Amino acid sequence: MLKTMLENVKTKSPLVHCITNYVTVTDCANMLIACGGAPVMSDDLLDVEDITSICGGLAINIGTLNQNTIPSMFAAGKKANELGHPVILDPVGAGASALRTATANKLLDEIKFTTIRGNISEIKTLAFGSGTTKGVDADTADAVTEETLDSVIRLAKGLSEKTGAIIAITGAVDIIADIDKAYVIRNGHPMMSQITGSGCMLTVMTAAYLVANPDSPLEATAASICAMGLCGEMAFEKLEKVCGGNSSYRNYLIDAVYSLDGDTLLRGANYEMR
Repeated sequence: MLKTMLENVKTKSPLVHCITNYVTVTDCANMLIACGGAPVMSDDLLDVEDITSICGGLAINIGTLNQNTIPSMFAAGKKANELGHPVILDPVGAGASALRTATANKLLDEIKFTTIRGNISEIKTLAFGSGTTKGVDADTADAVTEETLDSVIRLAKGLSEKTGAIIAITGAVDIIADIDKAYVIRNGHPMMSQITGSGCMLTVMTAAYLVANPDSPLEATAASICAMGLCGEMAFEKLEKVCGGNSSYRNYLIDAVYSLDGDTLLRGANYEMR
């Protein structure tokens, strides 16, 4: 299944509309190209409905939201829903400020999302209406461990039931769940947290997988997260050989995604079902 998900992206080259944050917009565009998709970056209110209409899916990232882009997110999201396109939400920093939290909650109220991907603190904020984060990173008190794994899976399944979306909680251990089942993924490397935008890149990559695999949103989400985590491992192996730093690691990560094939993903994916 994972192999098919990846190969569908490379074969179909899905076009994804990204309303993302300006810190990582270039990396997100490059990641989409690397995985086999194609990006369109547009966030002007007068433009987003037309752009969403010609794309296969939409990624909304609230990392640098402002009073100009917030209306664009709602307009694009509603147009994507009207057209039946998959939509993914990255609630960056939800819980860190009143604006971010309120915007994320209102987006959930007014837009149907296929997948919601965030760290554990962001997802807890969406589940409970409020929360705390360490800036745009997860609060260390919320860390997913083997001891808390079952309770986090219940949280993800409960939020999936509430929203109708696949819930993807990413971190040292990744949990991807719908109402009935969950993937627990243990791919990845700590170095991924040392570059700005690894989560943002994962979100747009997941959007491409969702567009290319419309009948299997849970499996598509899990495949993209396995793929990114595995590529994080491969990138670190290369980094060690050259004694590079985090800037090199970002490039190696994008290169690894570009080179990844279905057979390598099958061999390297480390997951279990719960």
